[in-house]
Amino acid sequence: MAIRVYLSDVLKERGMTSKELCAKVGITEANLSILRSGKASGVRFHTINRICYYLDCQVGDILHFDGRLEDKDEETVD
Repeated sequence: MAIRVYLSDVLKERGMTSKELCAKVGITEANLSILRSGKASGVRFHTINRICYYLDCQVGDILHFDGRLEDKDEETVD
């Protein structure tokens, strides 16, 4: 995947569980798990906005581009 997800690292740094973040953001644990694993092909800006707000971080803290082009269809997270 061309986009690397560091959400687990940021959660750990903030001392927050994924269950707590799900409750605050309003997404299911299954969808957060898909995002954390890097298997999601998309995520709504609304969701990223809420994640960054509650983790007090920047988008670049949780998502990094690795310089490769990826065009494989994968699951989208609300």
